[in-house]
Amino acid sequence: MNEALAGIAPGNGETVVVGMSGGVDSSVSALLLKQAGYKVVGLFMKNWEDDDTDDYCSTRQDLIDAVSAADVIGMELEVVNFSAEYKDRVFASFLREYQAGRTPNPDVLCNAEIKFTAFLDHAMQLGATRIATGHYAQVRAFDGSFQLLKGEDGTKDQSYFLHRLNQAQLSRTMFPVGHLYKRDVRRIAADAGLANAAKKDSTGICFVGERPFREFLQRYLPVTPGEIRDLDSDRVLGRHDGLMYHTIGQRKGLGIGGLKGMADDAGEHEAWYSARKDMEKNVLYVVRGHDHPALLSGSLVASDLSWVSGRPPHTHWVYAAKTRYRQPDAPCSIDAVDASRCEIVFAEPQWAVTPGQSVVVYESKVCLGGGIITGAKPAA
Repeated sequence: MNEALAGIAPGNGETVVVGMSGGVDSSVSALLLKQAGYKVVGLFMKNWEDDDTDDYCSTRQDLIDAVSAADVIGMELEVVNFSAEYKDRVFASFLREYQAGRTPNPDVLCNAEIKFTAFLDHAMQLGATRIATGHYAQVRAFDGSFQLLKGEDGTKDQSYFLHRLNQAQLSRTMFPVGHLYKRDVRRIAADAGLANAAKKDSTGICFVGERPFREFLQRYLPVTPGEIRDLDSDRVLGRHDGLMYHTIGQRKGLGIGGLKGMADDAGEHEAWYSARKDMEKNVLYVVRGHDHPALLSGSLVASDLSWVSGRPPHTHWVYAAKTRYRQPDAPCSIDAVDASRCEIVFAEPQWAVTPGQSVVVYESKVCLGGGIITGAKPAA
């Protein structure tokens, strides 16, 4: 038996709709499902139209790549436009969060509202029993429910972005490449003759793509310049173009490097980092040094909670959590949790915990869910 199919149950003609992005992961997902005996239908989602003609939108090339892959695999491909849903359910929230001084993660909301809601509903209308995507994650039936697991390739695991999925969504979702490593996915694609086998992974805002961030935000939010101040001395160091352009822990783009008279006792100039936003006064506070106490948090509070099982985790239990995607798992416990908020305490101080980002809780490889960070407390 093909080792790549070992993590996929036999299809026996069951219809699965695969979200085709034009990338190698979704293409190989469709290929493996067909090899496993499923009737596979591809669905290419168009979700952004505001500036579809500029250099940063890759929709046309992505569609060409998806059509090419579908032709090689021998499957149908449908194109559907979810631009209105994306703008209402994801992008509007994205703008509100930035305007409030927080740093949102649109990929989390995009998955919950578009890829696993609008897409899932459309797939069911097409007569599918399940959907599939190219995410590096896994689903496991356990004790009468479904668990969301990390992808086998730890460097590509995407469970962080999927933590808001619920039982109904997971019960109808497959991740055909979740048990594979990226290098194996590319090899499978190359062996099958898929033209996107070596295609670069997409980055940037979910569905909006890679573009100059400041220029993009300026189209939708007013520019409100203000002061940059040293958190320790309250000295004015410069001016910012808008708090929405800055996030906690940011080093580049502050425009205050090389200030005179700011060297330490040894004559060294430590880097400046953004540490706090005062929305009322429109002031950005910065500190010197990566390990400044203002950048370290011992605990955080999160709201807008979503637990995969439908039930909150135990309090005073040893878990691990991420406060950003690329962060290693950090040991923690949940000190308090109710329907609206939870407080997470870390075993070691965490760097640059950022309001608006998601905190995601794990028990070993099982993703339990999480919420949106609303605040953090300094490390003791």
